[in-house]
Amino acid sequence: MSYKVGVFIGSLASDSINRKLAKALEKLAPPELDLVEIPIGDLPLYNRDFDADYPAAGRAVKDAVAAVDALIFVTPEYNRSIPGVLKNAIDWGSRPWGTNSFAKKPSAVTGASPGMISTAVAQQHLRSVLSFVNSPEIAQPEAFIHFTQGLIDDDGNVTVPATEDFLRNWLHEFHVFIVKVLGAQNITL
Repeated sequence: MSYKVGVFIGSLASDSINRKLAKALEKLAPPELDLVEIPIGDLPLYNRDFDADYPAAGRAVKDAVAAVDALIFVTPEYNRSIPGVLKNAIDWGSRPWGTNSFAKKPSAVTGASPGMISTAVAQQHLRSVLSFVNSPEIAQPEAFIHFTQGLIDDDGNVTVPATEDFLRNWLHEFHVFIVKVLGAQNITL
């Protein structure tokens, strides 16, 4: 069985290393995972005044999340947290109250940074947000990618075999997690 996985990229920069990481994940994903980006760059800032009449961009995010089986968040770390654009997208997808598109969607978090601790702090903040919106997250293995020049080329090819193997395994483990979470949701008590 295959699963459609929505990918949120938390950077809007055209030359983003996290966009390169997302492209690499798409190439390395096992055949059971079909990764598709959920674009977030055109969203206005969330404001509850929109709850009565959601703009098209907000509905598109909610619909895209609803249409996938699971989610991957690829986030940079800005000032020891997640980028505002990513938090904004989560706000749009989880509102208005009672219409949370993230609920019960298995999720995974990764990110790349040239810093030695990579995106560890941002990922912890993101996990807190995902817990609140009831998106079960894979806890292990964690995927903090220390990005060095040339690690991933513009076409998404990983040039370091150990990193490529790690990412393939991470995606495999996420596939196993998706199967477990979605299988558990089908159990009736």
